[in-house]
Amino acid sequence: MWPILKRYPCLMALRITGLGEEIAAVTGLPWQINLEEWPEDPALAEKRGISRHIVRLVRSTDDPDSEVYAVKETVSEFANREYKALRELAQLGAPSVQAIAVIEGRTDKGNEELPCALVTRFLPYSLPYRVLLSGKEVTANDITMMANALALLLVQLHLLGFWWGDCSLSNTLFRRDAEAFAAYLVDAETGEFQKSLSDGQREHDLEIAHFNVAAELEDLALSGVLYPGMDPIRASEAVIKRYHRIWKALKGRQVLDPKDRHAVERAMRQLHDLGFAVDEVSVSLDGESQKLFFQPKLVAPGYHRNRLRELTGLETEALQAKRLLASLDRFRGREENPKPPMGDSARRWLNETYRPIVEMIPQNSEGRIEEAQFFHEVLEHRWYLSEREGHDVGLTFAAQSYVADVMPFRSDTGSDMGARK
Repeated sequence: MWPILKRYPCLMALRITGLGEEIAAVTGLPWQINLEEWPEDPALAEKRGISRHIVRLVRSTDDPDSEVYAVKETVSEFANREYKALRELAQLGAPSVQAIAVIEGRTDKGNEELPCALVTRFLPYSLPYRVLLSGKEVTANDITMMANALALLLVQLHLLGFWWGDCSLSNTLFRRDAEAFAAYLVDAETGEFQKSLSDGQREHDLEIAHFNVAAELEDLALSGVLYPGMDPIRASEAVIKRYHRIWKALKGRQVLDPKDRHAVERAMRQLHDLGFAVDEVSVSLDGESQKLFFQPKLVAPGYHRNRLRELTGLETEALQAKRLLASLDRFRGREENPKPPMGDSARRWLNETYRPIVEMIPQNSEGRIEEAQFFHEVLEHRWYLSEREGHDVGLTFAAQSYVADVMPFRSDTGSDMGARK
């Protein structure tokens, strides 16, 4: 740090609060220059969404494989509050970007004060909604899946007691998750944690989301890039309806048939299908009405992701995990009886099925598609080829066909712009 201070005396007042292992990289950035004047790689610029603040995506060094950060200029109070909120969200496992540092005390070479800056880590394989919805291949289903992802994100935040205050497509990044999307919060400037969110606070968040999403999609419609025939108001309402359906499933009391021996099991499975683990549930039988009541008490997202991680060590999105677990179950179903322990089956599936397929990703496509997403898309391609040929073509043949016939024309849905491991 001392050579930098010697070269730029104006940095003597610089104050950096952040993750210890990241401080060296962050300190080396040109904090004595207005963020608006920072040079930006065009490949990074296209990954940046719209913001009311000045934002730049930058590499920590000149190395094209170095870490990528998002830098936002704002006032000190907001930067510190957002940094704290993002750190807490990360500790709770919420889908959000990772806060790296807050930079205060910035001055230019003329000793004029510059705005405070918040640094977050770039989210690999993610894209802003405008990029995703401006492609020629966008369908109404893509917009529906994006609305579903935003609704699920808001449910997850509310379960943690976090009031967003500015839920919008602009404040969200999206990653491909099997045939759908996963949504991540990228702007927590207006958010705050509550001991318990009231219904009124949740509805207020939903009102803000409804207005923002409708306005953002209307702007795309006026620009002529929105899917033809898509109504921005109806698309925005879909977020709210999806939210209420998920919230009711997680928090509402269900009436079950007491004569149905598998009713509770099915109710639990429905929650698992939504991607939620059920840590505590209340089941009661009303003696007078003879009705069986099922009430989830403590739920947490990540059911499929956690199970896949425990069995294989793989880190994926929720629907990707669900698809991979289904592949694992089919693999285990073909094993001879008596079946080996589940952990042994998972290791064999990982080494004999999963890894040989993802190793077929061409070198020039590495960083363009996540391994789990590639595996899912190969499974989809296998189904398509098998239907066309009238028999199972096999996973290896499907992967070879996908690499040769589909990947060269596959539209990018995000990339890993960060440091290579």
